[in-house]
Amino acid sequence: MTELDHITVAAHTLEQGLDHVRAHLGIEMPPGGAHPRMGTHNHLLRLGDALFLEVIAIDPSAPAPARPRWFQLDDPALQAELRIAPRILTWVVRTHRIAETFLASSRPLGAIELMERGVLRWLITFPNDGTLIDGGMMPSVIQWPEGAHPASRMPDLGYTLERLEAVHPDPASYRRDLASIGADRHIEIRAIEPASRPHMVAHIRTPTGVRTLH
Repeated sequence: MTELDHITVAAHTLEQGLDHVRAHLGIEMPPGGAHPRMGTHNHLLRLGDALFLEVIAIDPSAPAPARPRWFQLDDPALQAELRIAPRILTWVVRTHRIAETFLASSRPLGAIELMERGVLRWLITFPNDGTLIDGGMMPSVIQWPEGAHPASRMPDLGYTLERLEAVHPDPASYRRDLASIGADRHIEIRAIEPASRPHMVAHIRTPTGVRTLH
């Protein structure tokens, strides 16, 4: 069994990603921190007691990592897209039994990696070459340490997730893959033309009403 943990917006620069969220949600996202092992940094917005929105980008002040960055951020084609517009790139589901969930997945999830940001440490799945699974539509799996979820320590600015929507050219196969890790119940799936690129839309309740973020 998994729970929806966070939604990741990727950007060419962190400032560009923050502008994107500001334009769509009307919020200045609070700072997060840096991921030294990946050479990335982020800002975070609480969407619930155990749920948040992340904006992530390559940290230009950090040394290049000795391995490919996560979320395919080293890919020139992806960076060319992100220069034009940030977007929801992928999502993450939470479990207390990451090894079991990893083995149950119908799609290879890569490897289970130990990560850290400041004093916070966690386990997360992603491929060793940094690629996205199904273009980011298949979520990573995360396991936080026991205790309060990191979102519970973020400021509550009155933003909550109404629903997360996936638009996919093969919804039946996609649903089966998600079901293998218990993630199909976290997202609404609708079909698009077979040649179209899948994508996600977050419907977020704000102090001024429900807004969408792509």
